[in-house]
Amino acid sequence: MILLFEFEFDFLSIRLLDILDVLIVGYLIYQLYKLLRGSIAFNIFIGALLLYGFWLLVNALEMHLLTSLLGQFVSLGVIMVLIVFQPEVRRFLLLLGNTTLKQRSHFISRLIDRANTSADSQEKINNVAYLKAALLKMSKDRTGALLVFASKMDIEFFSNSGVKMNAEISQPLIESIFCRDSPLHDGAVIISDNKIFAASCILPISSNPDLPKSIGLRHRAGLGATENSNMVAFIVSEESGEISCAVDGTLSRNLGDTDLKRLLLEKYP
Repeated sequence: MILLFEFEFDFLSIRLLDILDVLIVGYLIYQLYKLLRGSIAFNIFIGALLLYGFWLLVNALEMHLLTSLLGQFVSLGVIMVLIVFQPEVRRFLLLLGNTTLKQRSHFISRLIDRANTSADSQEKINNVAYLKAALLKMSKDRTGALLVFASKMDIEFFSNSGVKMNAEISQPLIESIFCRDSPLHDGAVIISDNKIFAASCILPISSNPDLPKSIGLRHRAGLGATENSNMVAFIVSEESGEISCAVDGTLSRNLGDTDLKRLLLEKYP
């Protein structure tokens, strides 16, 4: 009876903030798992957890020599994590802040640019028409292509690897960039702020181990760019002419005319 009373007392002492605390930690661990899975860093992370667990065990057993030796590694744990997982930590922080900053910038831009809504809308419709026509033409000709929509926050991480253009969007220009004889046809074209910002950009390859082997490097690059950012990629397969769209690390394949137009209108930056 006493044990039951103590259990009920402890249960009733659980606060709403305690539940929220567990949920937030669980969410952070899940996001960390998504960033590390399928990579060498994931194996290193598991090894670090095993080392920490072993240190707790020998400490509980009062094995002083092993505790002292392993404690030297554990005491430097935060510094080691920052050194070994520097790219992953950077991507994790970017993932946490990207969505909030994007929503804030969209809110501010709507307040500032409300008077120019009709003009911007018409420019968006025109640019989407150019992009759709270019993608369909390259699909028909089986010209490989990779177009990426990016916000101003995302472009700085990828555009430095390519050739900056800051050119108006047009169907002939896009087709000429991806022409097989063009020096810029390898890599991605980044579109931001109603401009072709850069071409021939190198994107990170997706580390998703569940992708089918039939997916080539162009599709993996498009997926990799969208896994940890708000970027959206449209890919034209050189082998089949199939048009695909990558959003949040998910690939939609074999897009038809209607689906392509809908996605271009929805995802245009």
